[in-house]
Amino acid sequence: MDTAINFSAGPAMLPVDVLARAKDELSAWRDSGMSVMEMSHRGKDFMAIAEKAESDLRELMGIGENYKVLFLQGGATSQFSMIPINLSQGQPASYINTGAWSKKAIAEATRICEVNVVASTEEQNFTCIPLQKEITVDQGSCYLHYTPNETIGGVEFNYVPEAGDVPLVADMSSTILSRPMDVDKYGVIYAGAQKNIGPAGLTIVIIRDDLLGLAPTDTPSMFNYDVHAKSGSMFNTPPAYTWYIAGLVFEWLLEKGGLVEMASINRRKSSKLYTAIDASDFYQNPVRADSRSWMNIPFTLANPDLDGEFLKQAEAENMFYLKGHRSVGGMRASIYNAMPEESVDKLIEFMVEFERSNG
Repeated sequence: MDTAINFSAGPAMLPVDVLARAKDELSAWRDSGMSVMEMSHRGKDFMAIAEKAESDLRELMGIGENYKVLFLQGGATSQFSMIPINLSQGQPASYINTGAWSKKAIAEATRICEVNVVASTEEQNFTCIPLQKEITVDQGSCYLHYTPNETIGGVEFNYVPEAGDVPLVADMSSTILSRPMDVDKYGVIYAGAQKNIGPAGLTIVIIRDDLLGLAPTDTPSMFNYDVHAKSGSMFNTPPAYTWYIAGLVFEWLLEKGGLVEMASINRRKSSKLYTAIDASDFYQNPVRADSRSWMNIPFTLANPDLDGEFLKQAEAENMFYLKGHRSVGGMRASIYNAMPEESVDKLIEFMVEFERSNG
């Protein structure tokens, strides 16, 4: 059976090389005689896996020693609450609202602290990002939170917001590892794994040392970053197998040339698809040109009555999960790191032929 081309926004496709290695090591990791799924998370074999994964991630992203890297459960959605619990200290928090995931983060934070929305593109139907001059951050804020890439609307920041002395917090679930970045500009970076890192079940949190230990004393241990940092993400049994797969993905990225090379590939993939959409009257992308995502590309057909046929024929060509989010409609192609460039080429060829037959 041919490998399906998976355009899902998440869980997303994994690199074929990573899946092949995981298959080879499924029943027995190296000479351990057991699967990673069976290992004690405190045993020497898994500790070696965990330490290498963290080391490779630090190398890929240029993470300094003044940051802790946490491997947690609960998805990025748990971080919507953990961020204000750990950082607010009774102060208001600032948020930029650029789409569905920003709104969810804001809604959760309001349960815990005062929230100031310092910029929003909701009136523009979340089809763009705000300009830096439109963002005013009160320097009394405990942090500024933003979502660099919104998977549903397909909008992406093309700059890092300036927050002065206020710690910058970013939900990088759908953009992490897609290009180089300056970690030192951030207080906290968090990301669910199921897009560019690995299978669902793992969440990466990268937190600057000076932001640890700020949670109230009555904070439940599982929601306290400092507890996880001091225990090396082993306060409880971690999502061990997902951590292992993430480590394989980190190795794969290093072998591919790191994030500079991934940025080149990702820029080329997205540029090809946007060029094909813009060259046609049959397809349209609703996002302002300077706000377009590299990772998630929504598009609509001129005749929405053809949506079902488009999806049916795409699946016949082994291309799946192109249906847009129910709140947006149309189509969406998510083209994360593991998406081969030739698969994007195949989608474009299909779109051209579908337009020729139905336009």
